[in-house]
Amino acid sequence: MRTHVQFVSDAFPPYAGEQDDINPGIWGKRLAEFLASQLPKHGVTTGQFHREDWGWEIPIENHAFPMFVGCSNQLEPNGNVFLCFINPSRPRIRKGPFRTVDATKDIERVADALNAILEGNPEIRELRWWDENER
Repeated sequence: MRTHVQFVSDAFPPYAGEQDDINPGIWGKRLAEFLASQLPKHGVTTGQFHREDWGWEIPIENHAFPMFVGCSNQLEPNGNVFLCFINPSRPRIRKGPFRTVDATKDIERVADALNAILEGNPEIRELRWWDENER
Protein backbone atom coordinates (compact mmCIF):
# COMPACT_ATOMS: atom_id res chain seq x y z
CA MET A 1 0.00 0.00 0.00
CA ARG A 2 1.53 3.32 -1.05
CA THR A 3 1.97 5.73 1.84
CA HIS A 4 5.19 7.64 1.07
CA VAL A 5 5.90 9.73 -2.00
CA GLN A 6 9.15 11.42 -2.92
CA PHE A 7 9.59 13.92 -5.74
CA VAL A 8 11.77 16.68 -7.08
CA SER A 9 10.55 20.26 -7.50
CA ASP A 10 11.87 23.82 -7.47
CA ALA A 11 8.37 25.16 -6.73
CA PHE A 12 8.60 25.05 -2.92
CA PRO A 13 11.66 27.00 -1.74
CA PRO A 14 11.91 27.90 1.94
CA TYR A 15 10.56 31.14 3.30
CA ALA A 16 13.22 33.46 4.71
CA GLY A 17 14.49 31.88 7.95
CA GLU A 18 12.28 28.78 7.67
CA GLN A 19 15.21 26.38 7.32
CA ASP A 20 16.45 27.52 10.74
CA ASP A 21 12.99 27.70 12.34
CA ILE A 22 12.14 23.97 12.50
CA ASN A 23 15.45 22.12 12.46
CA PRO A 24 18.58 23.08 10.55
CA GLY A 25 18.00 22.57 6.83
CA ILE A 26 14.34 21.46 7.14
CA TRP A 27 11.47 23.31 5.45
CA GLY A 28 8.27 22.65 3.51
CA LYS A 29 5.73 25.31 4.47
CA ARG A 30 5.10 26.27 0.81
CA LEU A 31 4.46 22.59 0.04
CA ALA A 32 2.10 22.30 3.04
CA GLU A 33 0.23 25.41 1.87
CA PHE A 34 -0.06 23.99 -1.63
CA LEU A 35 -1.29 20.57 -0.50
CA ALA A 36 -3.72 22.02 2.07
CA SER A 37 -5.25 24.17 -0.68
CA GLN A 38 -5.49 21.28 -3.19
CA LEU A 39 -6.59 18.28 -1.09
CA PRO A 40 -10.16 19.59 -0.56
CA LYS A 41 -10.55 19.85 -4.36
CA HIS A 42 -9.98 16.08 -4.38
CA GLY A 43 -12.47 15.27 -1.63
CA VAL A 44 -10.04 15.31 1.31
CA THR A 45 -10.95 17.79 4.04
CA THR A 46 -7.98 19.21 5.95
CA GLY A 47 -7.47 21.06 9.19
CA GLN A 48 -4.98 23.83 9.89
CA PHE A 49 -1.48 22.61 9.10
CA HIS A 50 1.27 23.14 11.65
CA ARG A 51 5.00 22.82 12.14
CA GLU A 52 6.62 19.73 13.62
CA ASP A 53 10.31 19.05 14.25
CA TRP A 54 10.51 16.99 11.04
CA GLY A 55 8.50 19.35 8.78
CA TRP A 56 4.81 20.17 8.42
CA GLU A 57 1.71 18.20 9.42
CA ILE A 58 -1.60 18.58 7.57
CA PRO A 59 -4.46 17.04 9.61
CA ILE A 60 -6.98 15.06 7.56
CA GLU A 61 -10.60 15.00 8.68
CA ASN A 62 -11.43 11.37 9.39
CA HIS A 63 -14.05 10.12 11.85
CA ALA A 64 -12.78 6.57 12.43
CA PHE A 65 -9.23 7.49 13.51
CA PRO A 66 -6.77 10.41 13.36
CA MET A 67 -4.93 10.95 10.06
CA PHE A 68 -2.45 13.42 8.67
CA VAL A 69 -0.14 14.07 5.74
CA GLY A 70 3.41 15.00 6.67
CA CYS A 71 5.70 16.84 4.30
CA SER A 72 9.14 18.41 4.18
CA ASN A 73 12.21 18.74 2.07
CA GLN A 74 14.84 16.04 2.28
CA LEU A 75 18.38 16.82 3.32
CA GLU A 76 19.79 16.69 -0.18
CA PRO A 77 22.58 18.91 -1.47
CA ASN A 78 20.31 21.09 -3.62
CA GLY A 79 17.23 20.98 -1.35
CA ASN A 80 14.67 20.34 -4.06
CA VAL A 81 13.79 16.75 -3.05
CA PHE A 82 10.60 16.44 -0.98
CA LEU A 83 8.84 13.66 0.90
CA CYS A 84 5.16 13.40 1.81
CA PHE A 85 3.80 10.57 3.91
CA ILE A 86 0.39 9.47 5.11
CA ASN A 87 -0.13 8.62 8.75
CA PRO A 88 -1.29 6.05 9.65
CA SER A 89 0.73 4.05 7.19
CA ARG A 90 -0.46 0.55 8.06
CA PRO A 91 -3.74 -1.03 6.93
CA ARG A 92 -4.88 -2.04 10.43
CA ILE A 93 -5.19 0.40 13.33
CA ARG A 94 -5.54 -0.67 16.92
CA LYS A 95 -8.55 0.87 18.67
CA GLY A 96 -8.33 -0.26 22.27
CA PRO A 97 -7.03 -3.58 23.53
CA PHE A 98 -9.35 -5.86 21.52
CA ARG A 99 -10.43 -3.97 18.41
CA THR A 100 -8.77 -3.00 15.15
CA VAL A 101 -10.02 -0.85 12.30
CA ASP A 102 -9.22 -1.38 8.63
CA ALA A 103 -7.63 1.87 7.43
CA THR A 104 -6.96 0.74 3.87
CA LYS A 105 -9.76 2.68 2.14
CA ASP A 106 -9.01 5.90 4.00
CA ILE A 107 -5.27 5.68 3.29
CA GLU A 108 -5.88 4.87 -0.39
CA ARG A 109 -8.33 7.81 -0.69
CA VAL A 110 -5.66 10.23 0.57
CA ALA A 111 -2.93 8.59 -1.56
CA ASP A 112 -5.12 8.89 -4.68
CA ALA A 113 -5.71 12.59 -3.96
CA LEU A 114 -2.01 13.25 -3.35
CA ASN A 115 -1.08 11.39 -6.51
CA ALA A 116 -3.55 13.38 -8.62
CA ILE A 117 -2.29 16.67 -7.17
CA LEU A 118 1.38 15.86 -7.63
CA GLU A 119 1.08 14.23 -11.06
CA GLY A 120 -1.03 17.14 -12.27
CA ASN A 121 1.63 19.72 -11.44
CA PRO A 122 4.18 20.23 -14.23
CA GLU A 123 6.70 21.61 -11.72
CA ILE A 124 6.89 18.21 -9.98
CA ARG A 125 9.04 15.46 -11.43
CA GLU A 126 10.54 12.08 -10.52
CA LEU A 127 7.50 11.05 -8.50
CA ARG A 128 8.10 7.78 -6.65
CA TRP A 129 5.71 6.02 -4.23
CA TRP A 130 6.52 3.33 -1.67
CA ASP A 131 5.20 1.92 1.59
CA GLU A 132 6.80 2.34 4.98
CA ASN A 133 8.66 -0.99 4.72
CA GLU A 134 10.66 -0.06 1.64
CA ARG A 135 12.68 2.94 0.56
